[in-house]
Amino acid sequence: MADDSFKDFVLDQLAGLPELRARAMFGAHGLYSADRFFAILDEGRVFFKVDETTRAAYASRGMKPFTYEMKGRLMTMSYSEVPPEILEDRNEALAWANLAIQVAAAKPAKKRVLRKQS
Repeated sequence: MADDSFKDFVLDQLAGLPELRARAMFGAHGLYSADRFFAILDEGRVFFKVDETTRAAYASRGMKPFTYEMKGRLMTMSYSEVPPEILEDRNEALAWANLAIQVAAAKPAKKRVLRKQS
């Protein structure tokens, strides 16, 4: 499935979420519901935001966290791959996505530090 058709499929499966949109980022796409960044689409896979309360549901199905390489180091983010059988079932996909949105909402946004220009 081409990247755009996969993105369209995921957006269709999650169409019940409020203010759903995809935003291109570093060769992948971030998914937002309103102002909550809750998922990453990358190389034909979907990763939902997780925390200590939701991570086990992914791990018990053998799903791995989202990783990327930066300056020769493997970095891991608090996003886990969504099991294909969950993604294929619209109701289950929405339920898991809503949990990911709750996790995203619970984490305070990082504050930007504004520096004075000299």
